[in-house]
Amino acid sequence: MGFSAGAAIRYGWETFKRRLWFFVGATLIILIASAVSEGIGSAIDAAITGSVDEPSILGAVVSLALGTLISMGATAFYLVAHDNPEAADLSLLWHPQPFWKYLGMYLLVALVIAAGLILLIVPGIIFALMFMFAPLIVIERELGPIDAMKESNRITRGHKWPLLGLVALLILINVLGVLALVVGLLVSIPVSTFAFVHAYRSLSGRPETRPVDAALAA
Repeated sequence: MGFSAGAAIRYGWETFKRRLWFFVGATLIILIASAVSEGIGSAIDAAITGSVDEPSILGAVVSLALGTLISMGATAFYLVAHDNPEAADLSLLWHPQPFWKYLGMYLLVALVIAAGLILLIVPGIIFALMFMFAPLIVIERELGPIDAMKESNRITRGHKWPLLGLVALLILINVLGVLALVVGLLVSIPVSTFAFVHAYRSLSGRPETRPVDAALAA
């Protein structure tokens, strides 16, 4: 299966419009949670080192843990909202499982990309494209870090250039969101995230019946 960057972005926009104010509100909650997480980490740093500019191990660990939980919740939320916008609920923003698999995946992917960037930048970009869907796979299928990365590599194989074009367009959309007095991010983030999930759905070819959807039936 293939996909078009333009079609993915159009899908993202049309999905966003179906519950515009709800998705704006959900995105605002995610941004506020992220800011609070960073604030807590900075407060811990200040308490331990005497300055928010001097990081501490505890502050870094707390920030990483909170950031991971926020990212997991946002990923679960947008997966369900992409497949069924009317069924999406704010309770999905709390999705703490599988925490250790997700954290392991995040650290491993970050390490691989960083190593690639050191090697003349291009390998880092290639690795980023190879493993770009690993977070979605961990949340949706609860695979371990290595298996999720392998699956992401399988899905993206042969589609690196279209995916690079999509990523470039999504970055541009969010830059425009920042320029629009930052408030534009409340539109650009959900639209670009829906487009990203749509690319994943298009390339994976998996049916839209997911383990993550079980929360909706509870």
